[in-house]
Amino acid sequence: MKEFLTGKIFTTLSSVADDLGLECYVVGGYVRDLLLRRPSKDIDVVVVGSGIEMAAATAKSLGKRSRLTVFKNYGTAQVKNGEMEIEFVGARRESYRADSRNPVVEDGTLEDDQLRRDFTINTLAICLNSHRFGELTDPFNGLFDLENLVIRTPRAPNITFSDDPLRMMRAVRFASQLGFFLETETFDAICSNRERINIITKERISEELNKIILSPRPSVGFILLEKSGLLQLVFPELIALKGAETREGIGHKDNFSHTLTVLDNIAKNTDNLWLRWAALLHDIGKPRVKRFEQKQGWTFHGHEYVGAKMVVDIFRKMKLPMNEKMRYVQKLVSLHMRPIVLSEDEVTDSAVRRLLFDAGDDIDDLMTLCQADITSKNPERVKRWSNNFQIVRGKLVEIEEKDRIRNFRTPIDGLEIMQTFNLPACALVGEIKTRIKDAILDGKIPNEQDAARTFMFDVAKELNLKYSE
Repeated sequence: MKEFLTGKIFTTLSSVADDLGLECYVVGGYVRDLLLRRPSKDIDVVVVGSGIEMAAATAKSLGKRSRLTVFKNYGTAQVKNGEMEIEFVGARRESYRADSRNPVVEDGTLEDDQLRRDFTINTLAICLNSHRFGELTDPFNGLFDLENLVIRTPRAPNITFSDDPLRMMRAVRFASQLGFFLETETFDAICSNRERINIITKERISEELNKIILSPRPSVGFILLEKSGLLQLVFPELIALKGAETREGIGHKDNFSHTLTVLDNIAKNTDNLWLRWAALLHDIGKPRVKRFEQKQGWTFHGHEYVGAKMVVDIFRKMKLPMNEKMRYVQKLVSLHMRPIVLSEDEVTDSAVRRLLFDAGDDIDDLMTLCQADITSKNPERVKRWSNNFQIVRGKLVEIEEKDRIRNFRTPIDGLEIMQTFNLPACALVGEIKTRIKDAILDGKIPNEQDAARTFMFDVAKELNLKYSE
């Protein structure tokens, strides 16, 4: 394994460990990612002894560019050196109380420390001491599981997941991120212990959900969450999308499966976490508006507006950011039907202007979402919609170049209207401003100061407003 441990960081760690007379190992995710040829910037180091002592000596040896942070309560320390972060901990054994995932910690051996870890693929340890440098310690056959793409726990999985229920989310996340399989006993233990997830904070659950959403095929993770029963507990709004109901011989698609297909489609095109969230939530309002109408069959009228309102509640409940990121997701959910409707009807300049105005700088992401939303099994329908989408995209570019609508502000603001007509701030000012905006969006006047001012005076005449030109 020596060929994996090149560079100043590892020679320094080796030298410091030898000088202090401490057994020292690089362990866990860093070793796993080395063997999988995945990039990793964070190094986990286990010391049989004081991890804090080892960290302090390492920071001193690495020089001025290194910054040491000590967490005495946890017996751990961190050294940052450029973009690299090294976490140090003394080898330990852990025990848990039923009502908490915070362990009682005691000093232990290297094997104790490996046993307390979540999965066998994260127990692999490589010695850094000079006389055993590069030697792999693998008491739980983690290398075998790594080669066979298996997620398995080093101890009985019921104990592993009962002790720290977040590990159930992590198991699903690793399966989704790495393309691994959950070993049968491990998956069964997740099903048996799923109710234990309720002791985990929303923040930690959302952190794992974000990593699942960012995986190459997020659907893998969400299908495992659903099959294990975890999804009902952590994200019941998604479970509500499941099922394809038939009435009078008329059925509708399973919106859960459709949503995961859209999410996977988006994942092929972007690493934007919040665009992926928009894909996950784009149809979230459908269960609340689903209706069966004799002449039309199944309808989901207004699901985009209901879904946009649900975004706020979901983000708040899951402790996700209640800022511009939430508003971005909400906007895309509320607008996601607009380009689809445009692609089915005649593409008018007015409709395109209004879409540009409402979407602003997010128009390209909106179009990416809508393209991903084409999941029909009918090749002819997919071809027709895709061709129509290209027409819409062309119109968007044409109108934007001609009318500069994206994020535009009306050339006449409220203050100018008040001063021109000697008006206080009132509804009348808003009406005039709105009519100017609508005239521009409808193509009645160009998006220019002089044209807007002339139109303003025309509106004033209709409203019998007095003014002096």
